[in-house]
Amino acid sequence: KSPGKNLSFSEWLRLLPFLGVLALLGYLAVRPFLPKKKQQKDSLINLKIQKENPKVVNEINIEDLCLTKAYCRCWRSKTFPVCDGSHNKHNELTGDNVGPLILKKKEV
Repeated sequence: KSPGKNLSFSEWLRLLPFLGVLALLGYLAVRPFLPKKKQQKDSLINLKIQKENPKVVNEINIEDLCLTKAYCRCWRSKTFPVCDGSHNKHNELTGDNVGPLILKKKEV
């Protein structure tokens, strides 16, 4: 009888944890050499605004606010960071429900 042949069911069950650890170690050893997933273009939120910058940051002085101002959150506005209503078309096309951030100055 050669080793490894005709193992009983209980012997295979006892080998399972060992084989699982071997498989995990093999995967961890090979993983650095596997091709990395590239971020797909359609998963990007910001498609064209200030792409030359590592991070888009806009600063608004609250003293300059008029009574009400709407700011874009869909990244589609042609007047970014101010909302131009582009989210409406985006929502129709994608089924999304994004809308602007509306800042209101309290009237005194």
